[in-house]
Amino acid sequence: MGVSTIIENSFLRSDFLTGITELQATDILNRGNRIRLKSGEILFRQGDPAHKCFLVLNGRLKLIKLHEEGKEAILRYIGPGEVTAIISVFKEKEYPATAEIIGATEAVGWDKQTMVQLMLECPPLAMNMLRCTINRLDELQNRYLEICTEQVEQRIARALLRIMKQSGRRAEDGIHIDFPLSRQELADYTGTTIYTVSRILSAWEKKGWIKSRREQIIVCDPHSLVLFSEHP
Repeated sequence: MGVSTIIENSFLRSDFLTGITELQATDILNRGNRIRLKSGEILFRQGDPAHKCFLVLNGRLKLIKLHEEGKEAILRYIGPGEVTAIISVFKEKEYPATAEIIGATEAVGWDKQTMVQLMLECPPLAMNMLRCTINRLDELQNRYLEICTEQVEQRIARALLRIMKQSGRRAEDGIHIDFPLSRQELADYTGTTIYTVSRILSAWEKKGWIKSRREQIIVCDPHSLVLFSEHP
């Protein structure tokens, strides 16, 4: 993918480049390190020193948190135009989670020194970084409240709607989540079991709200899911 195509796609999808000219965007991207990875590869690993933050240009990754007991929790999916690891890099901490690649993915990464220099030269970039960080913290807070206060059916409905909004592709039979999403991964994302996810998805499929195949979910009736997430 050429630089001009990447910049055009990034402008369309990224809050990271809001208010930034094409010339500035070219300079920002060119001063980072371009990385191409295959599905299943690791961009960064939990516990490693956080040397770089990343902007996903195309493809997708998932952030996985490994607990001491060996259980995994999926914190978030990161799609095109989104940034990750900003806080860890600026605090010079370890990466708090592992970033695993989903499908062929291209990203660009900057170390702290480069990013600080870019923000000094391009003040809108600093504001965009702050906005992205605040939005991410708000999302994590909302998900924490969901886990603490909501029934599991609501959590799964909200999770599907959130993923659909980030990664949905409209088709005749509904909105396709455009990356492989297994029931186990949905369970890891919502803090429940694969048995519970399977039971709930099967019930929703009978109602015509979704269609579910192997590692693929199609949302056929998002309006019903929205109503259910608010009034189960």
